[in-house]
Amino acid sequence: MNPSASRDDQPATTPWTVVVNSAAGSSADGVVDAVVAALQESVEVEVARTEDLDDLADALAKVPSGATVVTLGGDGSLHAVVSALDHLDRLRDVVVGLVPLGTGNDFARTIGVAADDPAAAARDLPTATERDVDLIRADDGSVVVNAAHVGVGADAAVAAKPWKERFGIIGYGVGAIASGFSAEGFRGEVHVDGTKVPVRGRLLQVAVGNGRYVGGGAPLLPNADPFDGRLDVVVSWADKPLRRLKYAWKLRSGRHVEGDDTEPLRGTTLSVLVRGSALEEGIPGNSDGELTDPATTHSWTLEPGAWRLLVPTGR
Repeated sequence: MNPSASRDDQPATTPWTVVVNSAAGSSADGVVDAVVAALQESVEVEVARTEDLDDLADALAKVPSGATVVTLGGDGSLHAVVSALDHLDRLRDVVVGLVPLGTGNDFARTIGVAADDPAAAARDLPTATERDVDLIRADDGSVVVNAAHVGVGADAAVAAKPWKERFGIIGYGVGAIASGFSAEGFRGEVHVDGTKVPVRGRLLQVAVGNGRYVGGGAPLLPNADPFDGRLDVVVSWADKPLRRLKYAWKLRSGRHVEGDDTEPLRGTTLSVLVRGSALEEGIPGNSDGELTDPATTHSWTLEPGAWRLLVPTGR
């Protein structure tokens, strides 16, 4: 199939499956009804309401080959669908559509899907373009759809969790500020495509991704493109207090990659090897917004064009 083929002239002979996480606060019945009604203007729709990951896997296992699965939710919901399809060995077997309803909606930003009107986003899907999307595989076998990072970003996720639950997207900023003041960085080595990146001091953060944004709109990887067959990597050694503040200030506009303490890189593999005092216990990471267990090695590999996604035509 042409990876950039428009679906305008493709009749919907198989019902589309709209996946709704019933446990998520964003899955209010009124919004779901509006999205379903918008889709039904062009295609036949079936709604699969899931309570947990087992329900999700069961629902996706029943979707016919070649069908379209519409994820109704945020970055976490999209990650769950792609991960479930991966476990079912169905990544290339169905097409995924996204109607953003989450707190951050970072991957939706990258592909140009607006989050302010879910019904409008749904109405655009039947005429969207189907494209092959890159996937990132972590060393534990799990998948990364948007971005992963170690260092201050993972610390920020811990600090932001209680604030996010109370204040939504504002909580990301609170967590970033709190972790920024306390971060000391860590000693480690970074390898991109097997080549060691020259050490400039203690590492503040190492990030890798297909998507440009994290934390509700911060362009951590401002040049990332999920369709180009390359990993985008940002390495920061800004571990001094003043440098950390400068890094955080520039991050909101994506200008952090221009600093002397930060280096943007590209490749197909990335490894971060922990050294020094953190070697005994390792350090945690953040993968698509979720914390991962502490480890002494974090590594990721690109799988080009591994799954299929509907994106706004022209993207």
